[in-house]
Amino acid sequence: QVQLVESGGGLVQPGGSLRLSCAASGSIFSLYAMGWYRQAPGKQRNLVAAITSGGSTNYADSVKGRFTISRDKNTVTLQMNSLKPEDTAVYYCNTGPFFTGRGDPGDYWGQGTQVTVSS
Repeated sequence: QVQLVESGGGLVQPGGSLRLSCAASGSIFSLYAMGWYRQAPGKQRNLVAAITSGGSTNYADSVKGRFTISRDKNTVTLQMNSLKPEDTAVYYCNTGPFFTGRGDPGDYWGQGTQVTVSS
């Protein structure tokens, strides 16, 4: 059974930092690209950042220079700095055998973790 277990969300003031982590069950996931999507209320779920098995990264323009994605085999981490209120959303970990880090998401999703940026 595939499991993506996320941790690290919460409430932070503007300008603050948070770190999200996602651990995928099974070593097979070390072969797949992994990424983070986010969805704000009433909006589409969009790609935030992704990283391939080889370490190539892709970021949404809105987070470039503020967020950093990294991985260690089948665990992916999103370091979020200089957070803004518009970063408020539910963040989802994503992966799958056909996920490239761009375009369509993979088949597997985490349960989501809430990130709220507010003073």
